[in-house]
Amino acid sequence: MTRLARGADGRLWTVRTRVQWRNPAVADDFEHDVSGGNTPGTVLLLVVLALGAILVAWTPEQVVVPAWFVLALVLVFLFFPARWAVRRPWTLVAETRGDNDPQHPPELWVGQVRGILTARQETRKVARNIEVYSLPDIEGPLHPVD
Repeated sequence: MTRLARGADGRLWTVRTRVQWRNPAVADDFEHDVSGGNTPGTVLLLVVLALGAILVAWTPEQVVVPAWFVLALVLVFLFFPARWAVRRPWTLVAETRGDNDPQHPPELWVGQVRGILTARQETRKVARNIEVYSLPDIEGPLHPVD
């Protein structure tokens, strides 16, 4: 998502967001960054599918499974992948090329938020702060990059 905002000082800012499909490694998370990759999740999914197939194969003919129960199971299985997709980290970038005035040099502000709704909300806040104060809020998720 990209938005254009004109600052109170006349500079044109571009505010954009981009989803990150992998969690960025930061120094604080170094201990927890080491993982087995996708293999444990794949193995667990295969085990759950195999157990489900065995349960269906061994179910007697007289047992009637209601449709709502099957739908509930599908929703339970889809909850965590859907949560994973919705809670991805998003990178917010606000930049301006500046102008000929030495008081208004080019600027780049970068930050991260988690979740698509939070990313949209923060994009609107940043654009509004630029329109009112000519800069993103220093207390927000964005920080200047040199």
